[in-house]
Amino acid sequence: MRSARLPAPVIAALLPVALGACTVPMGGRPEPAPVALPAALPPSFQPEELVGRWGLAAYHKDADRARTEAAARGHCKQPYVIGRGSSGGVLMHMADEAQPKELRVKGGPDGKNYIGPDPDPGNQRDREVVSFDGRVLQLRWLDPEIAGRYGTMVYVRCGPKA
Repeated sequence: MRSARLPAPVIAALLPVALGACTVPMGGRPEPAPVALPAALPPSFQPEELVGRWGLAAYHKDADRARTEAAARGHCKQPYVIGRGSSGGVLMHMADEAQPKELRVKGGPDGKNYIGPDPDPGNQRDREVVSFDGRVLQLRWLDPEIAGRYGTMVYVRCGPKA
């Protein structure tokens, strides 16, 4: 029995159809489109407003906020320094990391402000800016496990604004 050979132009015409079938997963359904993350908006304050020396403390219960703010003020003898990043962000520490890294200050579509390493606002690696008046900054980790360990961070500016 003799096998039939397809002419080269027919093979060339069928090749894209055959390769296109390789992109459809088993079951014949195409992959769902990736979920678009919200784009960052400008924050309600500039990153430069965070640069400077800060007293730092944290609390887990809202009733402890005033006491924690006073304790943070007392830590200005050994301040936490928020630096200026080379790409327009701020230099701060991530949870459990010894070296600071440049973080973005970004606004979210929900009207809140966030500080974190990724471009999308409100992701698990971010901190939500609970409040900021130029002198006192409150940040809450969005990752529940990290928030459970660190609580709400209170930064009190040491001396005049930078």
